[in-house]
Amino acid sequence: MKHFFIIVNAQKDSELIFTNQIIDYIRRKGGTCDYFASFEEEKAESVEKEIPTETEAVLVIGGDGTLIRAARNLVKKNIPLLGINLGKLGYLCEVEENTIFPAIDELIADRYTIEQRMLLDGYTVQSGGEKIQRVALNDVVIHRTGALQIVNLNVYVNGEYLYNFKADGIIVATPTGSTGYSMSAGGPIVDPKANLLLLTPINAHTLNSKSIVIGPEDEITIEVGMRRSQRDEQVEVSFDGDSGVELKVGDKIVVHKAEESVGIIRLSKISFLEILRKKMQNYT
Repeated sequence: MKHFFIIVNAQKDSELIFTNQIIDYIRRKGGTCDYFASFEEEKAESVEKEIPTETEAVLVIGGDGTLIRAARNLVKKNIPLLGINLGKLGYLCEVEENTIFPAIDELIADRYTIEQRMLLDGYTVQSGGEKIQRVALNDVVIHRTGALQIVNLNVYVNGEYLYNFKADGIIVATPTGSTGYSMSAGGPIVDPKANLLLLTPINAHTLNSKSIVIGPEDEITIEVGMRRSQRDEQVEVSFDGDSGVELKVGDKIVVHKAEESVGIIRLSKISFLEILRKKMQNYT
Protein backbone atom coordinates (compact mmCIF):
# COMPACT_ATOMS: atom_id res chain seq x y z
CA MET A 1 0.00 0.00 0.00
CA LYS A 2 1.46 3.35 -0.99
CA HIS A 3 -1.36 5.60 -2.24
CA PHE A 4 -2.98 7.50 0.62
CA PHE A 5 -5.43 10.31 1.18
CA ILE A 6 -6.02 12.29 4.38
CA ILE A 7 -9.28 13.68 5.69
CA VAL A 8 -8.45 16.02 8.55
CA ASN A 9 -10.78 17.70 11.00
CA ALA A 10 -10.07 21.38 10.35
CA GLN A 11 -10.72 22.22 13.99
CA LYS A 12 -8.36 19.58 15.41
CA ASP A 13 -5.38 20.45 13.18
CA SER A 14 -6.24 24.00 12.20
CA GLU A 15 -2.81 24.94 10.84
CA LEU A 16 -2.31 21.50 9.23
CA ILE A 17 1.07 21.07 10.92
CA PHE A 18 0.43 17.44 11.86
CA THR A 19 -1.20 16.71 8.49
CA ASN A 20 1.78 18.04 6.55
CA GLN A 21 4.18 16.02 8.71
CA ILE A 22 2.30 12.86 7.70
CA ILE A 23 2.23 13.83 4.02
CA ASP A 24 5.98 14.54 4.01
CA TYR A 25 6.71 11.23 5.75
CA ILE A 26 4.64 9.22 3.26
CA ARG A 27 6.27 10.92 0.29
CA ARG A 28 9.75 10.30 1.69
CA LYS A 29 8.81 6.62 1.91
CA GLY A 30 7.93 6.61 -1.80
CA GLY A 31 4.17 6.93 -1.40
CA THR A 32 1.65 9.50 -2.57
CA CYS A 33 -0.66 11.51 -0.36
CA ASP A 34 -2.93 14.52 -0.50
CA TYR A 35 -5.50 15.88 1.94
CA PHE A 36 -8.95 17.36 2.42
CA ALA A 37 -9.78 19.65 5.35
CA SER A 38 -13.17 18.57 6.65
CA PHE A 39 -15.83 20.54 8.46
CA GLU A 40 -18.82 19.03 10.32
CA GLU A 41 -21.32 20.23 7.73
CA GLU A 42 -19.30 18.82 4.81
CA LYS A 43 -21.35 17.04 2.15
CA ALA A 44 -20.32 13.68 0.72
CA GLU A 45 -19.93 15.08 -2.80
CA SER A 46 -17.37 17.62 -1.61
CA VAL A 47 -15.13 14.90 -0.19
CA GLU A 48 -15.59 12.26 -2.87
CA LYS A 49 -14.49 14.43 -5.78
CA GLU A 50 -11.17 15.20 -4.08
CA ILE A 51 -10.04 11.58 -3.67
CA PRO A 52 -7.81 10.21 -6.45
CA THR A 53 -8.92 6.94 -8.04
CA GLU A 54 -5.70 5.13 -7.06
CA THR A 55 -6.21 5.79 -3.33
CA GLU A 56 -5.73 2.61 -1.28
CA ALA A 57 -6.46 3.97 2.19
CA VAL A 58 -7.91 7.09 3.75
CA LEU A 59 -6.25 8.36 6.93
CA VAL A 60 -8.81 10.21 9.05
CA ILE A 61 -7.31 12.72 11.49
CA GLY A 62 -9.51 13.95 14.31
CA GLY A 63 -11.60 11.73 16.54
CA ASP A 64 -14.43 9.25 16.41
CA GLY A 65 -16.84 11.87 15.07
CA THR A 66 -14.55 12.70 12.16
CA LEU A 67 -14.13 9.01 11.34
CA ILE A 68 -17.88 8.41 11.47
CA ARG A 69 -18.57 11.27 9.05
CA ALA A 70 -15.84 10.06 6.70
CA ALA A 71 -17.25 6.53 6.74
CA ARG A 72 -20.72 7.80 5.92
CA ASN A 73 -19.53 10.19 3.20
CA LEU A 74 -17.30 7.63 1.49
CA VAL A 75 -19.60 4.62 1.67
CA LYS A 76 -19.79 4.40 -2.14
CA LYS A 77 -16.00 4.58 -2.53
CA ASN A 78 -15.25 1.26 -0.78
CA ILE A 79 -11.88 2.51 0.50
CA PRO A 80 -10.69 1.35 3.96
CA LEU A 81 -10.23 3.95 6.68
CA LEU A 82 -7.67 4.36 9.45
CA GLY A 83 -8.60 6.64 12.34
CA ILE A 84 -5.91 8.83 13.94
CA ASN A 85 -7.10 10.15 17.25
CA LEU A 86 -6.59 13.80 18.18
CA GLY A 87 -9.71 13.79 20.35
CA LYS A 88 -10.38 12.39 23.81
CA LEU A 89 -11.72 8.85 24.07
CA GLY A 90 -11.48 7.53 20.52
CA TYR A 91 -12.97 4.02 20.57
CA LEU A 92 -12.87 3.85 16.76
CA CYS A 93 -9.47 5.44 16.17
CA GLU A 94 -6.75 2.85 16.69
CA VAL A 95 -3.76 5.15 16.08
CA GLU A 96 -2.77 7.97 18.41
CA GLU A 97 -0.75 11.05 17.47
CA ASN A 98 2.49 9.63 18.86
CA THR A 99 2.17 6.30 16.98
CA ILE A 100 1.30 7.52 13.50
CA PHE A 101 4.70 7.09 11.84
CA PRO A 102 5.22 3.43 12.88
CA ALA A 103 1.62 2.89 11.73
CA ILE A 104 2.42 4.29 8.29
CA ASP A 105 5.41 1.95 8.08
CA GLU A 106 3.08 -0.98 8.75
CA LEU A 107 0.66 0.15 6.05
CA ILE A 108 3.42 0.54 3.47
CA ALA A 109 4.72 -2.93 4.36
CA ASP A 110 1.17 -4.34 3.97
CA ARG A 111 1.05 -5.53 7.58
CA TYR A 112 -2.57 -4.82 8.40
CA THR A 113 -6.05 -6.31 8.36
CA ILE A 114 -9.40 -4.78 7.45
CA GLU A 115 -12.48 -5.20 9.60
CA GLN A 116 -15.83 -4.78 7.87
CA ARG A 117 -18.28 -2.81 9.98
CA MET A 118 -22.00 -2.88 9.30
CA LEU A 119 -23.97 0.28 8.53
CA LEU A 120 -27.59 1.20 9.15
CA ASP A 121 -29.90 2.31 6.36
CA GLY A 122 -32.82 4.43 7.52
CA TYR A 123 -35.66 6.13 5.68
CA THR A 124 -38.65 8.18 6.75
CA VAL A 125 -42.32 7.57 5.97
CA GLN A 126 -44.04 10.92 6.34
CA SER A 127 -47.55 12.02 5.49
CA GLY A 128 -47.33 14.48 2.63
CA GLY A 129 -43.54 14.60 2.86
CA GLU A 130 -40.67 13.30 0.79
CA LYS A 131 -38.89 10.06 1.63
CA ILE A 132 -35.56 10.91 3.28
CA GLN A 133 -32.98 8.11 3.26
CA ARG A 134 -29.53 8.13 4.89
CA VAL A 135 -26.92 5.74 6.27
CA ALA A 136 -25.25 5.65 9.68
CA LEU A 137 -22.21 3.88 11.09
CA ASN A 138 -23.04 4.41 14.76
CA ASP A 139 -26.75 4.92 15.25
CA VAL A 140 -30.10 6.28 14.20
CA VAL A 141 -31.67 8.21 17.08
CA ILE A 142 -35.31 9.24 17.43
CA HIS A 143 -35.53 11.90 20.12
CA ARG A 144 -37.89 14.56 21.43
CA THR A 145 -37.37 18.23 20.74
CA GLY A 146 -39.06 21.37 21.98
CA ALA A 147 -40.82 21.15 25.35
CA LEU A 148 -39.47 18.93 28.12
CA GLN A 149 -41.92 16.05 27.72
CA ILE A 150 -41.81 12.38 26.84
CA VAL A 151 -42.90 11.08 23.46
CA ASN A 152 -44.98 8.05 22.54
CA LEU A 153 -43.14 5.66 20.21
CA ASN A 154 -44.58 2.46 18.77
CA VAL A 155 -41.95 -0.09 17.73
CA TYR A 156 -42.46 -2.85 15.13
CA VAL A 157 -40.01 -5.55 14.02
CA ASN A 158 -40.61 -7.01 10.55
CA GLY A 159 -44.10 -5.52 10.67
CA GLU A 160 -44.99 -7.17 13.98
CA TYR A 161 -45.82 -4.92 16.92
CA LEU A 162 -43.16 -5.14 19.65
CA TYR A 163 -43.75 -2.49 22.30
CA ASN A 164 -44.84 1.05 23.05
CA PHE A 165 -42.10 3.18 24.59
CA LYS A 166 -42.94 6.36 26.47
CA ALA A 167 -39.51 7.93 26.66
CA ASP A 168 -37.25 10.78 25.56
CA GLY A 169 -36.48 8.72 22.48
CA ILE A 170 -35.03 5.48 21.09
CA ILE A 171 -31.58 4.58 19.78
CA VAL A 172 -31.06 2.02 17.02
CA ALA A 173 -27.33 1.27 17.10
CA THR A 174 -24.83 -0.92 15.30
CA PRO A 175 -22.17 -2.88 17.23
CA THR A 176 -19.74 -0.09 16.31
CA GLY A 177 -22.17 2.42 17.84
CA SER A 178 -22.61 0.39 21.02
CA THR A 179 -19.82 2.43 22.68
CA GLY A 180 -21.52 5.71 21.79
CA TYR A 181 -24.89 7.15 22.77
CA SER A 182 -26.36 3.67 23.26
CA MET A 183 -23.82 2.95 26.01
CA SER A 184 -24.61 6.27 27.68
CA ALA A 185 -28.29 5.32 27.69
CA GLY A 186 -27.53 2.02 29.43
CA GLY A 187 -27.14 -0.22 26.40
CA PRO A 188 -24.62 -3.09 26.22
CA ILE A 189 -21.14 -2.85 24.72
CA VAL A 190 -20.82 -5.19 21.74
CA ASP A 191 -17.81 -6.38 19.75
CA PRO A 192 -17.82 -4.12 16.66
CA LYS A 193 -17.28 -7.09 14.32
CA ALA A 194 -20.69 -8.51 15.27
CA ASN A 195 -23.76 -8.24 13.03
CA LEU A 196 -26.83 -7.17 14.98
CA LEU A 197 -28.97 -4.18 15.84
CA LEU A 198 -29.39 -2.70 19.30
CA LEU A 199 -32.65 -1.06 20.32
CA THR A 200 -32.20 1.11 23.43
CA PRO A 201 -34.80 3.49 24.92
CA ILE A 202 -33.67 6.89 26.20
CA ASN A 203 -34.96 7.65 29.70
CA ALA A 204 -38.00 5.41 29.33
CA HIS A 205 -40.88 6.18 31.69
CA THR A 206 -41.04 2.63 33.06
CA LEU A 207 -39.47 0.48 35.76
CA ASN A 208 -38.47 -2.16 33.20
CA SER A 209 -36.40 -0.40 30.55
CA LYS A 210 -33.96 -2.73 28.78
CA SER A 211 -32.08 -2.79 25.49
CA ILE A 212 -33.30 -5.30 22.93
CA VAL A 213 -30.97 -7.11 20.52
CA ILE A 214 -32.36 -7.59 17.02
CA GLY A 215 -31.04 -9.85 14.25
CA PRO A 216 -29.09 -8.31 11.35
CA GLU A 217 -31.74 -9.21 8.78
CA ASP A 218 -34.61 -7.70 10.77
CA GLU A 219 -36.26 -4.39 9.98
CA ILE A 220 -37.26 -1.96 12.72
CA THR A 221 -40.10 0.53 12.24
CA ILE A 222 -40.66 3.26 14.82
CA GLU A 223 -43.89 5.26 14.64
CA VAL A 224 -44.56 8.53 16.43
CA GLY A 225 -47.74 7.82 18.39
CA MET A 226 -50.30 10.27 19.70
CA ARG A 227 -49.86 11.02 23.39
CA ARG A 228 -52.45 13.76 23.76
CA SER A 229 -55.23 15.31 21.72
CA GLN A 230 -53.18 18.30 20.55
CA ARG A 231 -50.93 15.97 18.48
CA ASP A 232 -48.15 18.54 18.88
CA GLU A 233 -45.29 16.23 19.87
CA GLN A 234 -42.00 17.30 18.33
CA VAL A 235 -39.67 14.47 17.35
CA GLU A 236 -36.45 14.46 15.33
CA VAL A 237 -34.41 11.70 13.72
CA SER A 238 -30.62 12.01 13.69
CA PHE A 239 -28.17 9.85 11.73
CA ASP A 240 -24.85 9.58 13.59
CA GLY A 241 -25.75 12.77 15.43
CA ASP A 242 -26.14 14.74 12.19
CA SER A 243 -28.80 15.38 9.58
CA GLY A 244 -31.85 15.97 11.75
CA VAL A 245 -35.24 15.19 10.17
CA GLU A 246 -38.44 16.34 11.88
CA LEU A 247 -41.26 13.82 12.37
CA LYS A 248 -44.86 14.42 13.40
CA VAL A 249 -47.51 12.19 14.94
CA GLY A 250 -48.18 9.29 12.56
CA ASP A 251 -44.81 9.55 10.80
CA LYS A 252 -42.37 6.62 10.82
CA ILE A 253 -38.67 5.85 10.52
CA VAL A 254 -37.68 2.46 9.09
CA VAL A 255 -34.19 1.13 9.93
CA HIS A 256 -32.37 -1.98 8.72
CA LYS A 257 -28.88 -3.18 7.95
CA ALA A 258 -27.41 -1.44 4.92
CA GLU A 259 -26.17 -3.35 1.90
CA GLU A 260 -22.85 -1.52 2.13
CA SER A 261 -20.26 -1.87 4.86
CA VAL A 262 -17.21 0.17 5.92
CA GLY A 263 -13.67 -1.20 6.06
CA ILE A 264 -11.73 -0.14 9.17
CA ILE A 265 -7.97 -0.80 9.06
CA ARG A 266 -6.52 -2.68 12.04
CA LEU A 267 -2.77 -2.72 12.65
CA SER A 268 -2.44 -4.38 16.03
CA LYS A 269 -3.47 -7.84 17.18
CA ILE A 270 -4.85 -6.44 20.42
CA SER A 271 -8.34 -7.75 21.08
CA PHE A 272 -11.40 -5.55 21.31
CA LEU A 273 -11.67 -6.37 25.02
CA GLU A 274 -8.13 -5.16 25.69
CA ILE A 275 -8.74 -1.95 23.75
CA LEU A 276 -11.95 -1.46 25.68
CA ARG A 277 -10.24 -2.02 29.00
CA LYS A 278 -7.50 0.50 28.22
CA LYS A 279 -9.91 3.11 26.97
CA MET A 280 -12.09 2.78 30.06
CA GLN A 281 -9.10 2.98 32.39
CA ASN A 282 -7.60 6.01 30.68
CA TYR A 283 -10.80 8.02 30.34
CA THR A 284 -11.66 10.15 33.35
